[in-house]
Amino acid sequence: MLVLLAGIFVVHIATVVMLFVSTIANVWMAGTSAQGTNSTGLWLNCDAGKCHQIAFAEGDMPSLKAVQAFMILAIIFSFVSLVMFVVQLFTMEKGKRFYITGAIMLICWLFILIAVSIYTARFPHYFTAPKDHHGYSFILAWICFCFSFIIGILYLVLRKK
Repeated sequence: MLVLLAGIFVVHIATVVMLFVSTIANVWMAGTSAQGTNSTGLWLNCDAGKCHQIAFAEGDMPSLKAVQAFMILAIIFSFVSLVMFVVQLFTMEKGKRFYITGAIMLICWLFILIAVSIYTARFPHYFTAPKDHHGYSFILAWICFCFSFIIGILYLVLRKK
């Protein structure tokens, strides 16, 4: 049981780090052009090493702000869940379940789902060149989505022994 809890803790830390990287890195969409590689993230658009503010249509900017907000909330809730796990690990009685930690992690999962779904639905039409593709930040966000769901369910199921 101790090995399982340690493994979940390590995966949880990895999830927090990957969430942080996927939110700050500007590679949600990537591609190549005549000037070199280009990438677009949640914050900046980088063309051939020069970054500038993202210029989407005015109607899509609220969607981008929502994606940014939900990814930041996911980071916060994932970190809070990690802290709650450590607190519960040392203060909770034996035989009890990690309900609070699991619930907070599932809220993180929901925030990631909302953010990545909005980005998937609203922004692909800006990247229609044949060599444009989703970048590693976008893929990391989906991996964090899977990990946070699995971790959240495991926290709800596991008991402290």
